[in-house]
Amino acid sequence: MSIEHSYNVDVKWSAGRVGIMNSDELETEIMVATPPQFPGGVDKIWSPEHLFTAAVNSCLMTTFLSIAENSKLAFVDFSSHASGKLELVDGKYMMSEVTLHPVVTVADESERAKAERVLSKAETNCLISNSVRSKIIFNPEINISGSKN
Repeated sequence: MSIEHSYNVDVKWSAGRVGIMNSDELETEIMVATPPQFPGGVDKIWSPEHLFTAAVNSCLMTTFLSIAENSKLAFVDFSSHASGKLELVDGKYMMSEVTLHPVVTVADESERAKAERVLSKAETNCLISNSVRSKIIFNPEINISGSKN
């Protein structure tokens, strides 16, 4: 049985190197911009590189929460810090590495081994981490101002 879901995101340029990202499926918009490390980049606004790193980190959390619930892990807290590395590889920029630092708090020592197993399973089963070398399908469209396509 095949499972397939679609997630739709729109982005519209607003000015300079800044755009607004939204989805009809969500309630909030996000300003996105070229990161400040690049010419014309903008400080203090989410960049694709931040969003990439956030996708990996938030997927780890949601995967952990699902597995913890199914495993009946009694944890008190979960947090995770992620650091994404952008570098030039074979003449192309790429997010070459994401380092995750999850922290799980359990009530007592008897839950430690279970928490370690759940974290390990979350790392293995995080669908975003398993997808970062995904095939990219490119469907460009060119519109001419004033015409209706």
